[in-house]
Amino acid sequence: MSRIAKQKNRIIGYIEEYGSITVKEAQEHLGIGDPRKRISELREKGYPISDEWENGINRFGEHCRYKRYYMKES
Repeated sequence: MSRIAKQKNRIIGYIEEYGSITVKEAQEHLGIGDPRKRISELREKGYPISDEWENGINRFGEHCRYKRYYMKES
């Protein structure tokens, strides 16, 4: 199995186990440098991955926005 295929499997597994994933979670917990590319590829293959914007605070105490990815209900 290729490195890219393993990354895609990790993302799907994480979403199935925890319900959703953010870029930061994918980088920290799964070791995937740019999970947005893998998520895009999964969508192209037909996975029903949706996203929504969330608000947070970055390490400098500033407001920021980020996306949370999850599987759409059928």
